[in-house]
This record gives sequence, C-alpha cells and structure tokens, in this order.
Amino acid sequence: MPATQLDYYQVLEVSRDADGGVLKSAYRKLAMKYHPDRNPGDSEAEAKFKACNEAYEVLKDPQKRAAYDRYGHEAFQQGMNGGGGGGGFGGGRGQADFGDIGDIFETIFGSAFGGAAGGGRQQARRGADLRYDMQVSLDEAFHGKSTEIEIEVSQSCDTCDGSGASPGTGERQCNMCHGHGAVRAKQGLFVVERPCPTCSGRGAVLEDPCGECRGDGRVDKAQVLSVEIPPGVDTGTRIRLSGKGEAGPRGAPAGDLYIFVHVKPHELFEREGTTLATRIPISFTTAALGGEVQIPDLDGSTNTVDIPSGIQSGKQLRVRGAGMPVLQGRGRGDLVVEIAVETPTKLSRRQKEILAEFRETETGDECPESRSFFSKLKDAFGN
Repeated sequence: MPATQLDYYQVLEVSRDADGGVLKSAYRKLAMKYHPDRNPGDSEAEAKFKACNEAYEVLKDPQKRAAYDRYGHEAFQQGMNGGGGGGGFGGGRGQADFGDIGDIFETIFGSAFGGAAGGGRQQARRGADLRYDMQVSLDEAFHGKSTEIEIEVSQSCDTCDGSGASPGTGERQCNMCHGHGAVRAKQGLFVVERPCPTCSGRGAVLEDPCGECRGDGRVDKAQVLSVEIPPGVDTGTRIRLSGKGEAGPRGAPAGDLYIFVHVKPHELFEREGTTLATRIPISFTTAALGGEVQIPDLDGSTNTVDIPSGIQSGKQLRVRGAGMPVLQGRGRGDLVVEIAVETPTKLSRRQKEILAEFRETETGDECPESRSFFSKLKDAFGN
C-alpha cells in the first residue's frame, strides 16, 4: 500500500486521541530513527521518513487533523474517489455539477476557498514575529541607551542556504495535489478547497530534505542584536527590529522582533507619562517660616523648590520642565513635589522650653483651620 494511504496515527505510532505534545515527541523520535543521514542507501527507511513527515504535517494542524479524522485521506485528494484529474470534483458522471459549483465558488470568492482563482498555490509564509521583554532603569529611560541582547531564534540554514533541500537537489511536483498547491473536499453540497497538507500549498516537495534543518530551511541559533533605547521610553513602549524575528521556512522572509520595555521602579520618583512625582518631608519650622529644598534632577543637575511659609502637608508644588523627556519629541514634562510636614519626635530641653513659650503666646489665629474645627465642635455639642 502506498505510504500516503497508511493511517497517519499508525505511521506515528500514537493513539487517535494523542495531543500535540505526544504527536511532536513521536514524530521527532521516528524522524531521528529513519533519517536518511542515519540510514544511507536504505530505501525502506527513507520511505518511512517521508511517511512520518507527511503524517505529522497533517496531524499537527488542528484543521487538517479534523478533516482527516472525518474524511480520511480523501479529504486531501484532488478527487474524493481517487481521481487524479486536475479540474473537477470526483471525476465520475453524476458529480460534474459539484465540480461546477466548486469552480463557481472559486471564481467568486477566490482565496476564501483555498487560493486565487488561477490556482491554489500559496506564497511561502513569512516567519513569525518575536517578542523580547527588556527592563531598564528610570535613569536609562531618561537618557536612552545603546545595548546588545542575545536571543535564540530560527535563522536561515547555512548548509542549504535556507532552501530546505540537500546541496545539489531541489524540488519536485507534489503527488498529492499534482502541483496545484490545493486539494478539494466535499462538505454537504459544497466543495471546499484547502491548501495541500503534503506540500503546505507550495505545489512542490523536496527531493531530498537537508540533513541539517530537516527540510525546514532554518535552524535555531544564538543571535546578538544591537538595540537603541530612545530617551523618554515608558513601560509598554514597543521597539520594532524589522527582519530580526524568526526566519521564514525555506527561504521565506523573516518576521520582526519587538522589544517591549519595562521601566523599573525608582527609589525617589514615581512616574506617570512625562510627569515625575516625589514626596518630600520638611520640618515644621520650615513649613511655618518657609524656605527651600534641593531635589536632584535625572539630568545630573539640581532643582531648587521654594517652600512658602505656612505650607500644609499634602500641598503639591510643580516644577516646570523637570520631568521626563517627551518620547520622539521635544521638551520635558513636569516634576510634582508633594509636601509632608514632619512633627519632631526628639527635642532638647531648650527646644521644649521655646515651644512652651510659643504655646503661651498663641491666640488661635496662627492655625485658622484648627480654630474653625473646634468652633464647629462647640456649636454641635456645646461646652
């Protein structure tokens, strides 16, 4: 019996309810066992190797697997009754109408039923986009930085130059779809066209897969990349490195790599957009008499914040242009300083005497909010 007619589950030596992990493990084990490089000149091992590839290509794809479980190999044949013709569905008399319906649907809907009306072949799919999460400090987010990262990513195979074929070999027409890149299956009254599971819609298969990449055209390698972090980045900023993602199979274009930035917390500043915020404790004498405090700036300078006399805890003061840079723009945000008036906990005898003298001179006008509050208490509850 031809290899394409063997039960795919039997080929991979798994049960019909095997999950994706079991399928992958079984495929790798058998592919390694029957690989041509390990069995030179053994035509039987080569046939089993190709059968494993064919079976895994179908069963690893949920849609293809569902079609196979329902229709068997007929789901991927050009004709449901085994007809090898390139055009109609079935091939026998009495089924021509279904073929006509399939042609009409293909003409009207095009790629929705498996490809363009002129043929089912698909372009080689682009490599997958990748994500890399990078942590930076607030200082690095302020100044920007140049850095390097190392990632493990699929890259073009050097042995076959990404073609997937052993050196000196190439491709041949796919026997399942006869070069069309698509197969048809009957669903009720309709004929649905899908990419061929054997050649993945290419219309051709490799004569001899490359032993290094097993016909995929790519292998996993460590790659060192330079990354430029611009000033003003924030958590959630995404930096795109075009063409630095996963290589496409068999020479297809590579995907992109996206760097997702995460800014680490700072010991002094909190950030919201381009605004920096900090909480500064001041003595009660500074709060009463006024003064100034010095706050370091991320650019290396110092910001002087004037404290007006009589300031209260929770009051916020704004320093214009002392915040974070505007990403890919000009200027900076603001710095917001929240005041926290600190009550002394350790006083000398002389300090206590001075404060006692001050209390004796109080009239109530010094703290109008306290006076107002206790007046309200008196009115509400009496003496």
